Amino acid sequence: MPIDAKIQEILDFIASRNVPPFHELSPEEARLRVEKSREIFGGDPVDLPRVENLSMPGPAGEIALRLYASSSGGSLPVLVYFHGGGWVVGSLDSYDALCRGLARESGCLVISVDYRLAPEHKFPAGLDDAWAALEWIAAHAPSLGGDSARLAVGGDSAGGNLAAVVSQMAAQTSGATENGEPPIAHQLLIYPATTHDLGTESMKAHGESGLLTLKDTQWFWAHYLTRPEEAASPRVCPLKAESLAGLPPAHVVIAEIDVLADEGRAYAKALEAAGVPVRVTECPGMIHGFMSMTILERTQGYIAEMGAVLREALG
Repeated sequence: MPIDAKIQEILDFIASRNVPPFHELSPEEARLRVEKSREIFGGDPVDLPRVENLSMPGPAGEIALRLYASSSGGSLPVLVYFHGGGWVVGSLDSYDALCRGLARESGCLVISVDYRLAPEHKFPAGLDDAWAALEWIAAHAPSLGGDSARLAVGGDSAGGNLAAVVSQMAAQTSGATENGEPPIAHQLLIYPATTHDLGTESMKAHGESGLLTLKDTQWFWAHYLTRPEEAASPRVCPLKAESLAGLPPAHVVIAEIDVLADEGRAYAKALEAAGVPVRVTECPGMIHGFMSMTILERTQGYIAEMGAVLREALG
């Protein structure tokens, strides 16, 4: 299927501005590019009764968090969200619009995590922050107005990778409950990075399409990892886990025209084969990163669908 017409308009606009691809930029320049994109394609922010900046102690200093809620009531289900950006770019601000939308549509207390970024902080720094944030939020959910018994993790791209990995880590914790410790009831994995395989059919087909190319993907991996052999670890590539049995139900969202499409599909199939309930949403004509383009009507539709699945999963 061809690229969505509105997405193509955005790609044409970016091309007209001669914006360099990620792999031709420094990490600092790439971060500025992402923040500028947010200003142009983020749309008007959803007005919510609760948006609060918080911080928590992390493995290497304070971790910034941002809390979103569409209700001022207490004991809301909780979604811990890890933003995308190849472990190199992205911030609380660049994912503000998406998190606001998820909070409105799901009724969850959404808490976005500002984990450390590479290459200044390579693997496992970002993952260590993600795990610390999950544990802290689970422990402090009642004081924040959340219900730690109705806890979900989510993320897109690299954030989807972190969400998948911490779900595995929770399930593997000794003395774990039915859904692990902390107990995770649901995973929202938006075009997640699940393996370091640069030879998939989607890599070949879409390696020069959209906003994430094959060369960009190589650039992000090179910044994230210290040694190539780290990619053999399921803490880097969750698809490499020996077993996925016992993981919480998952909603896997896949952009059709995306280099990561096949690894998202492969992870969904592996979860299903392990007996994990999985819902897959294929997004025809959409590209990697489209969920941050909240100015688009179709993006808003998919945010509404993800919110509805979260409502159902978390009661």
